[in-house]
This record gives sequence, C-alpha cells and structure tokens, in this order.
Amino acid sequence: MPGGLRIAVLKERAVGETRVAASAETVKKFTALGATVAVETGAGASASIADADYAAAGAQLGSAAEVVSGADIVLCVQGPEPDLLKGTAKAAWIVGSLAPFSERARIDAYAAAGFEALAMEWMPRITRAQSMDVLSSQSNLAGYLAVIASAGAYGRAFPMMMTAAGTVSAARVFVMGVGVAGLQAIATARRLGAIVSATDVRSATREQILSLGAKPVFVENVAGIEGEGAGGYATEMSPEYQKAQAELVSSHIAKQDIVITTALIPGKAAPRLVTDAQIASMKPGSVIFDLAAASGGNVEGSVADKVAERHGVSIIAYANPPAHLAADASALYARNLFNFLSAFWDKEAGKPVLDAEIGDAVRLTLGGKVVNGRLLG
Repeated sequence: MPGGLRIAVLKERAVGETRVAASAETVKKFTALGATVAVETGAGASASIADADYAAAGAQLGSAAEVVSGADIVLCVQGPEPDLLKGTAKAAWIVGSLAPFSERARIDAYAAAGFEALAMEWMPRITRAQSMDVLSSQSNLAGYLAVIASAGAYGRAFPMMMTAAGTVSAARVFVMGVGVAGLQAIATARRLGAIVSATDVRSATREQILSLGAKPVFVENVAGIEGEGAGGYATEMSPEYQKAQAELVSSHIAKQDIVITTALIPGKAAPRLVTDAQIASMKPGSVIFDLAAASGGNVEGSVADKVAERHGVSIIAYANPPAHLAADASALYARNLFNFLSAFWDKEAGKPVLDAEIGDAVRLTLGGKVVNGRLLG
C-alpha cells in the first residue's frame, strides 16, 4: 500500500449530529501504527476539538474532497452520503454507525460504489469486543443525560432534605428497560438521592437492579415471556406479558415523579411502554424522558427533539441523546473505533485484517454486493 494506510475523518452532516469519529488521542494512536490520518477542517468543532489539536496529534487538515482523496478507510459517526466519498481508494472501508435497516438505500449505494461498509452498531456482544461496542459507550451517556435533563425539568429537588423549615421528600424515579442506558440512569438517579425503581422484560436484570440500590418491579408467574434475546438484547414481549406488565406499571407509575424509558428492539419500532392513560395518572409537574424517540418512542405522545406537555406532565424526547454530550460521546466513540481497527492490525500488511467472527457480523457490503445475512433475510 504505497504511502501507507490513509484514514479519513469527515465532518458530520446529519442534522443535530455534534459528534466526530476521531479525537486527537486516536489520531495520535493511528499515526503511531503507521497510518496517515486526514481530518476535514472543523470536523471536531462541535465536540470541542480544535483543528490545532488534530494537527498537533499528526493529522492532515483539509476540505472534504482533499481528506477523502485516496482514503483507504473513512471513519464516521453516521454514514456519509456516497457523493461525499468520491476519490477514495478502491474498495475503501466505511466504518461507523451506519443504521443498516433505516438507511438501506444508502447501504445499497455503498455496495454499488464498491465500498466495504462496516456497521459498528452490529458489533457482537462478546467479551473481546466490549471495548469496540459503540452502542454501550453511547447508551451509557444517554442514560446519564436522561436523568440530568429530567432533574432540570422537574423543578424540585431529587434528594430528601431535612431543614428547619420542614422536610423535602425525595423524588421517585422509575426506569423502564435495564440495559446499559437503564443501568446508568439508575446509578445516576441514586447518586442524586432519588428513590429508584426499575423494570425489564429480562428476569436476569433483577440482581443488577438490586446491586445498584434500586427496587425491582417485575411481573411474576406469567407464561410466554420472550424477553431475553440473542446477545443480551431484549426481544418482543408475549401478549400475556404485555397485559400483565401494563397492569403492574399502571399502578406503579401513578406514584412516580420521573419516568425514564429505554426500551429498544434492534431493527424494529420501539415498544410502547407508557400510554396516555398512564401519563394522566401521574402528578402534575412529573417528567418522562423517552430515550427511544428515534425509533418511534416508548411513550404515547412523545415527539423527537421536543418537550411535549400532556396532562401536566413534561415528556422529553431527544432523537440523538449522545449528541447533547458531544465531547465525551466523541471521545468514547473514537476509542471504540480505534480499539476495533487496532485489534486487527496486521503489521506486515500495514492495515487491519478482520477475522470471521467479528468481520462477518459487522460487514454489510463487499465486492459490489450487500452480504450481511441480516439484510438479506
């Protein structure tokens, strides 16, 4: 590979996207591996990374066309439009969160252009890939953000306070969905002094909830629960479970001040967890944060990137929660990408060479075709 591997980092162009796919730290690390890193001017500005920081780390700076010219790998947060990628090396890799289901037309265009598209959100949840898992790193921040934003909108204190003027009761926070985001939401709400409860369709999360000092709220003795999916993801619930959960949640949610919903099903619309009737049962001034807004929402009436008011309850829904914490989200995301590529770095070839277990899981396109079974089924 004449001149060594060339890695390009473009400024994100999706509406509301403030993150960037490389940090000064990862630029320096890629350079140490022998790669040339080219960064579009201003790519890190919204994530508080100055062009001078990239330059000091060894990056070349330039226009989008200059950056992608001859690039062997293009790093991205969200998949760039194919027109931006003209001039890359033959069969260049496109590495990022490519939204394979919702952006299928773009994936097909990548295939037609001969790119090898690698979807980081399809990283298998296995031990050796934990440091490459962009969903986990970004969900962690999303769970934290949901609590902080809810606390700001709530208008009351979170912890119990005993003062000479009287006692302020602790806020009650209910977390629905105990994946990475939910666990971080529980931990953050507990640190702020709230009384926290949580529920999930996966019974294995009960111990995790207890370990964080929260109260598990689970449907008991219901047949047909299908909550535990492959790779630790939640799957759709059986009708029996949905009915039992709705009854349990309805009685519990009426007593809560803050509700945070985090339920997502890969490749499908987010499940409806909170109905308008349940919202109406909550006290005026309560807050709901819907972390699934980008996939249709868990909460009836939530609107992406809006604060909806229903029955005196504020419903907050961000389409892209990590983008509201751009500096930290970018730093973690960039490390995920570096950890992925460096784990497969072949010193003799001067480039990463993927194995079958991880490569086949994340590879969407190859040799002009869509090759991933999840898109072909």
